[in-house]
Amino acid sequence: MILPPRKFTNPRSKHNFQGRTCSIISVGSYVPSRVVTNQQLAVIVNTSDEWITTRTGIKERRIAGKGEFTSDMAARAATKALERARISPDQVDLIIVATITPDMPFPSTACLVQQKIGAKRAAAFDLKAACSGFIYALEVGQQFIMSRTYDTVLVIGAEKLSSIVNWSDRNTCVLFGDGAGAAVLQNRPNSHGLLTACMGADGSQADVLCQPGGGCRIPVSHESLAAGMHYLRMDGKETYKNAVTGMCSAAQEALRRCNLDISQIKLIVPHQANMRIIQAVADRLKVSTDQFFINLQKYGNTSAASVAIALDEALHAKRIERGDLVLMVVFGGGFTWGAAIIEW
Repeated sequence: MILPPRKFTNPRSKHNFQGRTCSIISVGSYVPSRVVTNQQLAVIVNTSDEWITTRTGIKERRIAGKGEFTSDMAARAATKALERARISPDQVDLIIVATITPDMPFPSTACLVQQKIGAKRAAAFDLKAACSGFIYALEVGQQFIMSRTYDTVLVIGAEKLSSIVNWSDRNTCVLFGDGAGAAVLQNRPNSHGLLTACMGADGSQADVLCQPGGGCRIPVSHESLAAGMHYLRMDGKETYKNAVTGMCSAAQEALRRCNLDISQIKLIVPHQANMRIIQAVADRLKVSTDQFFINLQKYGNTSAASVAIALDEALHAKRIERGDLVLMVVFGGGFTWGAAIIEW
C-alpha cells in the first residue's frame, strides 16, 4: 500500500536513512479511585471551590490510596496499554518510566514495573523531566525503534504527587493529583507515526519549581523535615510566565519542522496544569480551546502522567481517528518543555 501524499514534511526522513518510523500502537491510563473535591480541600486548608476553580479550572483530583505507589499505578496503565495492543509482557524490549515521584531513589521505578507486569526480557530505566517527562520519554523511546535496537518500547508517565505536596499550602496542594498513563511504541508499516519532538530546558530557573530536599545537597534529616524541604515548592507567577512562553515556542517549532499550519492539527493535547495557562497558549497560537483536549477539571496536574492520561481519554472520546495529526505540548520543572506531533 502506498500512502497518499500529505501536506507536511517528516523531518526525520532527512536525517535517518537507515531508520524506520515509530508509532504509538496503543495507550492506557489509570487513576486512583479516591476523589478529593475542592470542597473537601476547603476543610483542611484556607481555600474554597470558587477560589480554586477561578484560578485553575480544577474541580477535583485523584489521590492514591494507602499502600498504592507510583509503580503500582504505572503497572496498571501499562497492562491496559499492552492488552489493547494484544502484546504480551514478554514481548516488551524496553520500559521507560517518566516520574519525579519514584517509589524509592533506586532501583528505578521502571525495574519495579518490569517485575509487576512480568516483562522479564525488558531493559528498564527512569527518566526525570518533571511535567515534560512523557514527551521526553516518547522521544527517547522512539530513537530505539528507529535505530532498530528494539521493536517494542513501553513508555509510561506516572506520579504520586500527593506524597510530596504540603497539604497546608493552598497555593500548591490544590493543583496536583496522582495517576499514570502508558503508550506502546512500535514501527507501524506504511505510517508516518511520530513526526517530530522538540525539547528544551533552562536550568538557570531550577529553583522556581522544585523539591529541595531528599538528594545529596539536602539529605533527609530532622532539620530538613522540620523545614519542609521534602515538599514541592513553586513560584506560581514565574512558572505561569515561563510555561506559556515555553509551550508556545515548542509548539511553533514543531509545526515549523513539519511545514504545518496549526489549522491542520486535529487535536492539541496540552499539559493539564492550569486552565489559565491553556487559555493563554491558545490565545498566542490563535486557536480556540475547542481544538484542545482538556481534562484537568477532573484530575488536576498529574505531572508526567498528564498528557498520557489525556491522550488515552481523547482516543476513547473519539476525538482522534486514524490519520489525524495530533500535537502534544508540555512544560515542567527544570524548567523543561517540549512538543511532539504524531500522525495517529
